[in-house]
Amino acid sequence: MSQKGMIVIVEDDPDDQLFLEMALDNASVKNPKKFFQNPHEAFDFLKTTNEPLFIIISDVNMPAQNGIEFKRRIDQDPVLRQKSIPFVFLSTSVDKASVDKAYTELTVQGFFRKPDAHDALEQLVRCIFSYWKVCRHPNSHGV
Repeated sequence: MSQKGMIVIVEDDPDDQLFLEMALDNASVKNPKKFFQNPHEAFDFLKTTNEPLFIIISDVNMPAQNGIEFKRRIDQDPVLRQKSIPFVFLSTSVDKASVDKAYTELTVQGFFRKPDAHDALEQLVRCIFSYWKVCRHPNSHGV
């Protein structure tokens, strides 16, 4: 994990992409951002990039492959698993079964309900990024 690294965002809804980008900018998150509309493209990017990565933020409900399946694919890939890229879900749909699966079967570090209001989304973004800026992590320098 590079604290100045790229934020990978997997979100199929263009409006939600825009709201999240605005919330990140308003929260003064300066990291470069890369948006993907589907998990397959994001996975291919993660497999091939040499860019330092900070965090992956993924929706859960997406066509073709959902966020749970996407995270499972990352966990099953030895190279990506070793990178230990922090991964959080940000979804409008937060049901007990998905949350349980995310924490018991996968290596997620957070599962958050996507707020309806822009100021609440900005506050949530500040919270998530404040945490990861100070958290010690297997790929943090100086652990």
